[in-house]
Amino acid sequence: MANLPQTSAPIYEALERFRRNRVVPFDVPGHKHGRGNPELVELLGDRCVSIDVNSMKPLDNLCHPVSVIKEAEELAAEAFGAEHAFLMVGGTTSSVQSMILSCCKKDDKIILPRNVHRSVINAIVLCGAKPVYVNPEVDQKLGISLGMKLEAVERAIRENPDAVAVFVNNPTYYGICSNLKEIVKKAHEKEMKVLVDEAHGTHFYFGKALPVSAMEAGADMTSVSMHKSGGSLTQSSFLLTGKGMNAGYVRQIINLTQTTSGSYLLLSSLDISRRNLALRGEEAFERVINLAEYARTEINQIDNYYAFGRELVNGDSIYDFDPTKLSIHTLDIGLAGIEVYDILRDEYDIQIEFGDLGNVLAYLSIGDRKQEVERLVSALADLKRRYQKDKTGMLSQEYISPKVVMTPQESFYAEKESLPIRETKGRICNEFVMCYPPGIPILAPGEEVTDAIIDYILYAKEKGCSLTGPEDEHIERLNVLKR
Repeated sequence: MANLPQTSAPIYEALERFRRNRVVPFDVPGHKHGRGNPELVELLGDRCVSIDVNSMKPLDNLCHPVSVIKEAEELAAEAFGAEHAFLMVGGTTSSVQSMILSCCKKDDKIILPRNVHRSVINAIVLCGAKPVYVNPEVDQKLGISLGMKLEAVERAIRENPDAVAVFVNNPTYYGICSNLKEIVKKAHEKEMKVLVDEAHGTHFYFGKALPVSAMEAGADMTSVSMHKSGGSLTQSSFLLTGKGMNAGYVRQIINLTQTTSGSYLLLSSLDISRRNLALRGEEAFERVINLAEYARTEINQIDNYYAFGRELVNGDSIYDFDPTKLSIHTLDIGLAGIEVYDILRDEYDIQIEFGDLGNVLAYLSIGDRKQEVERLVSALADLKRRYQKDKTGMLSQEYISPKVVMTPQESFYAEKESLPIRETKGRICNEFVMCYPPGIPILAPGEEVTDAIIDYILYAKEKGCSLTGPEDEHIERLNVLKR
């Protein structure tokens, strides 16, 4: 573990030494501390641009760290209770893909819920693993997918004893947690690795009254989005490993896809943010929980909104709930979540995280204050007064169970043709379709297109969801396998 105290930030401190030394740059980047690009300096500031530098001996190398980056990794591992921590500059997408590529090879089976982020299925396309989907439970009133029932995971393990890993979302975007400790126990009994997408659970490591973290639950690997609730710069993330994982091999896997020119702005932001959470995280996230509880109470006093919380916990498909998540069900005011999302931005200058067909998510974290929460509550009350309408005929389902016909890799690389969406019923999809955020595929390669999926895509498009994935930028055609 780290020889340095958690008050240290070795990458940041090395950059400060570098800046003070006024080194003459005959290396990249070509803006040369901003002198060659004054508009960039005007945008980001001299201090920021002056430390946008390349790897060099005093600053270590992300691909093979031996000094300050290695020290930062050791401090992060200690802070998160992990055996090893890797600093990731390709977002949690890169972390998730590295987890899967570290454990799965072609034709290996991996057990996972279908409501995963697209990065998971992208990794399966790359390595050729075979997904064994455990369809999540769905809350019919809220229209959201929940966690994996322990019984369903046990059945998948029993029926697929040759699977190499179990993948878990914990928490989901909506704050839903599965019974992670028991899933880890059941998987380890059959010598399967447990990989956790903990993109929305950074704070689990630094707060009381929060669900169990992946490392505490005994998971083998987990991906932690420091830039979400942890306060670092966008695109920065940690990949954590537990006991028994070969850190040298994981590093090799990371280096297959991660840049050799890691941004020191991102690396130093991870370093500083880890220090901030290690020193002040518990107190900070207690404030976030209190803010979220206050917001839920106030919003639930406005008729026809439902800001849901721990009352949903059922001990299985909702084993626990992340109390920092402020998710609000909007259908009872006659508006889809994406419509509320658009109105809040366009009419009230409030940007929330995302809206789906029935809910919105306001992401609360260490930078939020009570006055902003009060502004959101007031806006929701006014929005309801101005825009409420009859909800008859509105769709609510956020998750549709897929019909899997082929592996993602087989279908992604198969010969394809482009058809208008309405003519694709019964065909096998060759690409992704999803609303982003949250980036969970409605359709993934290898899945059959059904009437329900076609209706969902067209309805989501009509309501204003930001659809991504297909080759056709207008989302009017889909690529399907040629017959």
